[in-house]
Amino acid sequence: MAVAIVDTGCANLASVAFAFDRLGATHTVTRDIDVIESADHIVLPGVGAMPFAMEQLRARGLIDVLQNVSQPMLGICLGMQMLFEGSEEGEASGLGLIDGSILQMDAGGAPLPHMGWNTLENLADDPLLGGIEAGDYVYFVHSFAAPISDKTLATTAYGQPFSAIIKQGNVYGCQFHPERSGQTGAKILANFLKVKS
Repeated sequence: MAVAIVDTGCANLASVAFAFDRLGATHTVTRDIDVIESADHIVLPGVGAMPFAMEQLRARGLIDVLQNVSQPMLGICLGMQMLFEGSEEGEASGLGLIDGSILQMDAGGAPLPHMGWNTLENLADDPLLGGIEAGDYVYFVHSFAAPISDKTLATTAYGQPFSAIIKQGNVYGCQFHPERSGQTGAKILANFLKVKS
């Protein structure tokens, strides 16, 4: 089972790759279009600012490729935000694979970025969440987030509730870092590998 971890130029790719190593999954960190198109699963990681990240995808010629994949794809942290139509961060346009826009968080006076462990709540019935329970902890680092919608599979609250996991069609997103979220994150990644096209 081949996983293509997209080299976005703005992610801790080694950490993501190591998470799949621990699961015994065959994977390649790549910006090669043929490798991405032929992979069984695609992972889009990212950290940092949305405008820079989208420019990196554009420079690598990956926008059209990612907009037209039929395999299961998982966006992680900023990678999840890039799946949306746009973001308030720099008024950046995204890939448009998930309806809606990413918004600046209203943390109610709490410090931003939202950094550290927080719980998953309001879990939907979806294969990605097999074996995951409300109250399980995952690790976040972000200042922008997706509002809750009919695409939301799980929520988290920091000042106000937001989408922690989202899905539209073959595309999933985790606002947190599953590769840094212990057993819960490992289970979510393992579940993702079982998702079929």
